[in-house]
Amino acid sequence: MRPGRVLLGALALLGVGVLMAGGAGWWAVDHYTGKVERIPDAFPTKVPPAEQPAPGKGGKTFLLVGVDSRSDLPTTGRDAKAPAWRYGTQRSDTMMLIHLPEDHSNAYVVSLPRDSWVPVPGHGDAKLNAAFSWGGSPLLIDTVQRFTDVRIDHLAVIDWEGFKKLTDAVGGVDLTVDGEVRHMNGEQGLRYVRERKNLARGDFDRTHRQQNFLRAVLNKVMTPRNLTNPVKASVLLDDLTASVSVDDRLSDSDLRELLWDNREVRPGRMVFMNAPVAGTDMIKGQSVVRVDRKKSAELWAAMRNDTMADYVAGHRLDRLGTGTR
Repeated sequence: MRPGRVLLGALALLGVGVLMAGGAGWWAVDHYTGKVERIPDAFPTKVPPAEQPAPGKGGKTFLLVGVDSRSDLPTTGRDAKAPAWRYGTQRSDTMMLIHLPEDHSNAYVVSLPRDSWVPVPGHGDAKLNAAFSWGGSPLLIDTVQRFTDVRIDHLAVIDWEGFKKLTDAVGGVDLTVDGEVRHMNGEQGLRYVRERKNLARGDFDRTHRQQNFLRAVLNKVMTPRNLTNPVKASVLLDDLTASVSVDDRLSDSDLRELLWDNREVRPGRMVFMNAPVAGTDMIKGQSVVRVDRKKSAELWAAMRNDTMADYVAGHRLDRLGTGTR
């Protein structure tokens, strides 16, 4: 999937915890966390310890990936009918680091431009999204860890079909576009988050669109009628957990603990931002994004040190505002 699919992986994780806090009950969490599909061997195994980032000093950091499988069949979740990765056929067109701090006070979502020009181990410099195409999640995780020096604790992946299914599971969302409120189902939402040519900043504005869409879906999930109605909660949980895949290091007990610890996080408090960039360029006939190494280094240090609140308070950010685009 392209922009937006990965974000809804966060919805699949946070949504279960929200439903639990809203009254669906521990039985639902215990039942549905066991139904989340696991990705075997998701992490790189041949990277020397000296070339891996040190563990973070607090909290957890997820890499959320949206894949464009070029397939009409679902490739993630327990409904998958096609491989999640096949060499050269899929690219991770949406990548985000989500940091959940140790004090469980918030969630910080940082979009990584898919066209970022970075070193890909074994392939030289290339666009970030090529890493998944060449080596699946292990190579993508290795690439992201090397250029951010942030240890990734867990992975979540979702594809096009999952994106549409998750959006429709909450009955669609209302978004203001060009001053007009529009109700969008999964297919319409997909078009909204894929738009680029008519946006002033192209991919950078498209990233904020996907963030905005996730926020809208999360708000919809948290409405009382979805949280307190056992029938609606059951259907929503079933659709959520059927669409996302996570790494096999994230056990059922780990997932339940994660959801319980972060049950108070709400969309209105979450911070969505783009990673700092220095602009765009043309390299080898490709339009690429130049990462701002100096500014990014401060961001990655804050993520490693679990000081994201201080970082946000003290820096100008390419941050999603309260309005819509």
